[in-house]
Amino acid sequence: MALASLAIIRDYRIEVILDNGIVRVTFSKPGGDVIGIKYNGIDNLLETDNKENNRGYWDLVWNQKPGEKANNIDTYIMLRNYPGFYTYSILERLDGWPEVEIGQIRIVYKLQQDKFDFMAISDDRQRTMPTMKDRLSGQPLAYPEAVLLTNPSNPQLRGEVDDKYQYSSESKDNRVHGWISSTSDPPVGFWIITPSYEFRTGGPVKQELTCHAGAIALSMFTSAHYAGRDAVMIFEEGEPWKKVFGPVSVYLNSISIDDDPLLLWQNAKEKLQEEVEAWPFNFTQSKDFIGSDQRGIVGGQLLIRDRYINERLLWARSAHVGLAAPGEVGSWQKESKGYQFWTQADKRGYFSIKNVVPGNYSLYAWVPSIVGDYKYTKNIIIEPGSKIDLDMLVYEPPRNGPTLWEIGVPDRTAAEFYIPDPYPTLMNQLYSNHPDKFRQYGLWDRYADLYPNKDLIYTVGVDNYKKDWFFAQVNRNAGNDTYEATTWQIIFELENVTRPGNYTLQLGLASATNMELEV
Repeated sequence: MALASLAIIRDYRIEVILDNGIVRVTFSKPGGDVIGIKYNGIDNLLETDNKENNRGYWDLVWNQKPGEKANNIDTYIMLRNYPGFYTYSILERLDGWPEVEIGQIRIVYKLQQDKFDFMAISDDRQRTMPTMKDRLSGQPLAYPEAVLLTNPSNPQLRGEVDDKYQYSSESKDNRVHGWISSTSDPPVGFWIITPSYEFRTGGPVKQELTCHAGAIALSMFTSAHYAGRDAVMIFEEGEPWKKVFGPVSVYLNSISIDDDPLLLWQNAKEKLQEEVEAWPFNFTQSKDFIGSDQRGIVGGQLLIRDRYINERLLWARSAHVGLAAPGEVGSWQKESKGYQFWTQADKRGYFSIKNVVPGNYSLYAWVPSIVGDYKYTKNIIIEPGSKIDLDMLVYEPPRNGPTLWEIGVPDRTAAEFYIPDPYPTLMNQLYSNHPDKFRQYGLWDRYADLYPNKDLIYTVGVDNYKKDWFFAQVNRNAGNDTYEATTWQIIFELENVTRPGNYTLQLGLASATNMELEV
């Protein structure tokens, strides 16, 4: 893949241009912001009503103190015959630098609202979107990001809730998303493609933002979203560190005005698969981005030993297995400084983790429908070209005896519980009859409607958690902007009680932040 980078500095205005004959990208100088993207007859895909530093940019949020330094290099690469471009950033702290916290690293692109009106983030999450003007003229709700659209430019959106958090995705699923200018001639697609999420924080189930009204497309690398301060990168005084974020690509495509605009989404998914197969890229020409010949591979088979389920060893079917920084069991969920490499095992528990950057790791795993987390007893050192076969690994889930009763499934989601319908006046039609119904706005207040005076009481053997267990442990709206704590009860009978004997209550929490739960 040959480079086709061209830099031009005009006399009457200082700017840098990359142009390969298909796409022309203009940068400000010395700011380095993307101020223009020309493609397929459209002079600028970015919002020209915005200031030049508010169109396309890398965004680093940190608690900078007087005298502190920042050392980062943002790089853009354009390839011959590629309808788009790539970008990555190298962040580095040198030995002796002061303490600092980094709360967010992301790339932001703000597209022309009068062109890009249709958003796609997955096969079943696609819709025509409101504009930023629609939001500004709407009714603010419980937090600034949520707005009731009262007078949108598209009448079909009137009465809906728009909230950027409704369009979040888990990292393992957040690989391609973007926008379509469905009414322009020709229709054009703008896509952010992430072929690997090794540089993101929090592992495969960490949720992050994707796209939202404005027409805004994001590439999130780290943030406190859905995790709070636990996900923030905290550096002690003198702590050195370096990490490469990316490359990710901006991919552009177009079709005839007579074709179905959703063909652009299908094509973007095909391009994602091509880039996954090409990872790690060989065109960065940076010593900090590790090529495939310098990476390693770790494989093995994960089994489950639980004699209360089966006397024989069980295959860890579809287990999520990954390498992350050494730590305690489950620590990968809050790890934010290093790289993480994850894969999903097959039905017999066999796994292969490829393209691992050299370093010192722990191996972690979790198995859908099996409680708890697995951690391999030894650290794994990856050297250039390593091929490590761990053979057979056995996970023994925590338990003191047979399961007497269970509510729900230990699968790191609460989607199997009862999710109420949203208020009719506070709906997002995207999630009508949708598996992600839990993303509807205001569902927390529906608890007070269902249990206005007394709290939830669940009777084991009688009630069904799909209908009788509210999906989130919430407080009750008592009116006048006040909320009160709630106490739920689980009623169960044991026909035979062992005395003396120990009975253990295990809780598997699918939580966004650390809150207080008393039992």
